[in-house]
Amino acid sequence: MPRQQPKKKKSDPGHHLYEIGISILKHSKNENEIKGAYQFFANAADIGNVKAAEKIASALLFGNHMPQNITKAKQLYVSLANKGSHKAQTALGFMAATGIGMEYNPAKAVVYYTFGALGGNLISQLILGYRHWTGLNVPRNCEAALIKYRNVASKIVVELDSYEIIPAEKVKLMEKPEIPSASHEIMDWDIYQYYRFLAEKGDRYAQVFLGKLHLVGRRGLEQDYYKAYYYLTKAANSGSPNALALLGKMHLKGNAVVRQNNSAAIRYFTMAADRGNPIGLCGLGLIYLQGHGVAVNYGQAFIYFQKAAEKGFATAQFHLGIMYYSGFGVKKDYKTAFRYFLLASQSGHPLGIYNLAHMYATGTAVFRSCQTAVELYKTVCELGSWSERFLTAFFAYRDGKLDMSLVQYMLLAEMGYETAQSNAAYILESQKTNILSKDELYPMAFLLWNRAAAQGSAFARVKTGDYYFYGLGTKKDHAIAATHYKLASEQHRSAQALFNLAYMYEHGLGMEKDTLLARRLYDLAAEASPDAYVPVFFALIKLETVHLFRKLLYYNYTTAWKQLFIDRVRSFNWDLLLMMLITFMLVILFGTRYI
Repeated sequence: MPRQQPKKKKSDPGHHLYEIGISILKHSKNENEIKGAYQFFANAADIGNVKAAEKIASALLFGNHMPQNITKAKQLYVSLANKGSHKAQTALGFMAATGIGMEYNPAKAVVYYTFGALGGNLISQLILGYRHWTGLNVPRNCEAALIKYRNVASKIVVELDSYEIIPAEKVKLMEKPEIPSASHEIMDWDIYQYYRFLAEKGDRYAQVFLGKLHLVGRRGLEQDYYKAYYYLTKAANSGSPNALALLGKMHLKGNAVVRQNNSAAIRYFTMAADRGNPIGLCGLGLIYLQGHGVAVNYGQAFIYFQKAAEKGFATAQFHLGIMYYSGFGVKKDYKTAFRYFLLASQSGHPLGIYNLAHMYATGTAVFRSCQTAVELYKTVCELGSWSERFLTAFFAYRDGKLDMSLVQYMLLAEMGYETAQSNAAYILESQKTNILSKDELYPMAFLLWNRAAAQGSAFARVKTGDYYFYGLGTKKDHAIAATHYKLASEQHRSAQALFNLAYMYEHGLGMEKDTLLARRLYDLAAEASPDAYVPVFFALIKLETVHLFRKLLYYNYTTAWKQLFIDRVRSFNWDLLLMMLITFMLVILFGTRYI
């Protein structure tokens, strides 16, 4: 039984060293200085400081700022768990659940997670919520999942930044864009430099774009208030309403660059609102709702929020929902509150989603739905600070540090992130990682593809079918493979799934042979994706050719073969054959040009 962790006195030298390390991390981004912080943690851990030891163990497990050493991490976590560390119990649960650093044991993992959750660890609670929701090594229980997810979500919403909330980037490793652009999850460095060039030349869009990204720290750019203020000020001086409104937000909150200043915030919000900017209108609504530098005035707040909401601004819709739900300046109306929370949630507003989840969980103004509430709470939970690991994992993968990347993705996968489940499976099946033994790679990848498929990933559903088709990580079963391909084709209209199904019907694998249905499925695959056209073209040529010759062999060579030949000539896809001949001739033509 774990013992309760003793509280350290502030005079404890270990505690003092730990605080020095934390201070360095808060105020420095220099890698050498960060490594120095971890040296303070190591010294504090050596004299018994639990929090410092937790930092060192985490760095050893994930390879952050220290060489990755999973064996040492496990030893340290075992020692910490015996002292009642809920972080250590959670980490040991993760290692047992994945087979990383210790024997794969899902039942033991649940025990560790349970102790971690009882100690207040949010990651353990989130993992148990996901397991109860999906029935993973525990009885499927929506109500138990609801309790866990709601508790975690209630902690997260308090910490959410009041700037425009942008979720952490979740890049799918198997989806590789050929041409990088600013619209992709992680901004390419050359694209960033191009935007900097445009911003310096006076392009207001580029100035606001970079200013907002640096304000919140997204798309691979670090949060930098100095750069944010620099670009937003340039854009504001050119009259950009968005820049004016965002400067108002910076002054309303205060940060390392500008001090909190209600008067300045009101001035910037007003200039933006006068130009009809919804962020400025909503900002003024917040000023009057909370009384920042003015007397609280619910009537004025409502007017400003309504104007911004009419422009589709989700934050204003959320605040109107709060006013109707609580009866601030208006008659309490749960149905109207529900409508505004729904509108805000449709734009991805986290607080709107959270309040909508609460209404579904309690059956307020809507029929109670545990399933819907869990799905909504799960969306909020996935905005937690741990989602920043997606960037760490991606950059490690990009730099070729696959072991470091895999452990990060595996933890996120345990927490129920579909993208992490797919990414971890993708890395595992590459067989380029050393964390697990070779015979463990495909079985673990199979489990992860299966979990991602259950969460609606078409790619993962097809991969699960592939694993059954070839017998990778599981027993070969063509019938089950066909079931997964059918699900992917029916639910997602996946071209790959349609093609695979067509192939199976053509050859009678796991089902009765049906050439006509195979033809139809090949055609549907070509319709579903332009990328499928070429493989479908050659598959149909092969199918038609084989089918024709098989039919000819079954007829005697008297009079029947003549009628058969005429029938096949009429029904044969000559356009496909002609296209194949043209393609062949073009290849020959271009080939001879360069000889």
